[in-house]
Amino acid sequence: MKKVLLLLSFLSLELFALSLDDLITQALEKNPSLASIEHRITANQSAQDISKQFANPVLSFSADTLDKTQKMHKQTLTLQQKLPYYGKRDTLLGISKADKGILDTTLFDAQVKLVNEIKNQAYNIWELQELVKIIQEYENITRQNIDLSESYTSTSKNQHMGIMSAELSLTEFKIQRSVLNSKIFTAYQRLSYLTAIEVNKITLTLSMQKKMPSIESLKTGLSKNPELLLKDKEILKNKAMIKNAEINNYPDLNVIGAYSRRPNYNDYFTLGFGLSLPMYGTEDMKEEEQRTLILVTKSLKNDISLKIDADFMSIYRQMESEYEIYHLIHDDALPQVAHMFKLTSSSISTGGDLFKYIYLLEQKLKLEQKSISAIANYNRENAKISALRGELQ
Repeated sequence: MKKVLLLLSFLSLELFALSLDDLITQALEKNPSLASIEHRITANQSAQDISKQFANPVLSFSADTLDKTQKMHKQTLTLQQKLPYYGKRDTLLGISKADKGILDTTLFDAQVKLVNEIKNQAYNIWELQELVKIIQEYENITRQNIDLSESYTSTSKNQHMGIMSAELSLTEFKIQRSVLNSKIFTAYQRLSYLTAIEVNKITLTLSMQKKMPSIESLKTGLSKNPELLLKDKEILKNKAMIKNAEINNYPDLNVIGAYSRRPNYNDYFTLGFGLSLPMYGTEDMKEEEQRTLILVTKSLKNDISLKIDADFMSIYRQMESEYEIYHLIHDDALPQVAHMFKLTSSSISTGGDLFKYIYLLEQKLKLEQKSISAIANYNRENAKISALRGELQ
C-alpha cells in the first residue's frame, strides 16, 4: 500500500504543474548534493563518539633468549593503556562538535544557493514562456493585417510591399519562437536536475511590485548570511583547536602492567607508569599556529562582510533600474504607442500603408519584451537579496 501511495505521489508530480514552493520543497528533500552533506553530518556523530573513547590498549608478549633451564628465563605478557590528561577528551569532543557546526552551516549555505538557483530557473522559464505568448499574439495580429491588406493589393504597389514586409516579420516571429522554445526545454531540464524530479510544467505568476522596498527593510537579515555564519563556525573550531593545543602541553599517563612467567623460579608482576614529556616546544608552536589561524578566519569574515554589503548595494541598484524601466515602458512609452495605433488602425482598414503599422507593431513588441524582462530581472535580483539574507523561500 505504501509503494502504491508513493507511486501515485510521483505520478501526480509528473502530470500536474508544480508551484515554485513545491519545487523548492522537493529539491531540499531530494537533491543529491544536499544528501551528501547530510551523510557527512551523520558520519560526524561517529567522530564525536570516537573522541570520547580511550585509545586502544596495547598487548605484547616477549620471551628472553636464555636457556629454558636457567632460573632467570622468563616469558612476559604486557598490557599498556594510555590515559589522556584530564579534559583532553572533552577538547577533542569540542572539535568534533565544531566540525558538526561547520557541516550544518555548509548544508544551510548549499540549501540557500540551491533555492536561489531554482528561483532563477523558474523566473527564466516564466520570462521565456511570456515572450512566446506575446510573439504568438503578434503573429496573429500580423496575419490578420496581411489578410485585410491583401484585398487592397490591386490598388497600390506599396500595399503589396507592405504585405511582403509583414510576411518577413512573421518569419522572424517564428524564428524567435523556435529559439525561445529550445531555451524553455533547456531550462526545464536544468530545473529537473536541481529538484531531482522530472519537471515539465510550473505554475508561476510574476509581477512588478507597486513600490520599491527600502534599503533598510531589505538589509535586515544580512547578518544571517550563510557565508558569515560559516566563518563564525570556523572561528568556534579555531577556538576549540586552541583549547586542544593548550591542554596538549600536559602529558598523558601510560599505565603498564606485566606478568612474567619463569618455569624454573617464581613468577612475578610488574607495574609501571610512563609520561610523554613536551620538551621540544612542539605543542607551543601548534598553539601559536591555531591562534594565528583564528586571526586569518576573522580577517576573512571581515572581507566577506564588506563583499556582502557591496553586493547588496549593487543588487539593489539593479532592482531600482528594472523597476524604473518597467514604469517608463508602462507609464510613458506604451500609452504613446497606443495613441499612434489609433491613428493608423483606421488607415489600415481602408487599405492604408501597412509599413507604418508593421513598424509600430515591432516597436510595441520590443517594449513589451523589455517589460517582461524587467519583471523577470527584478525578481531575480530580489532572489539574490533573499539568498544574501539566508532565506530558503
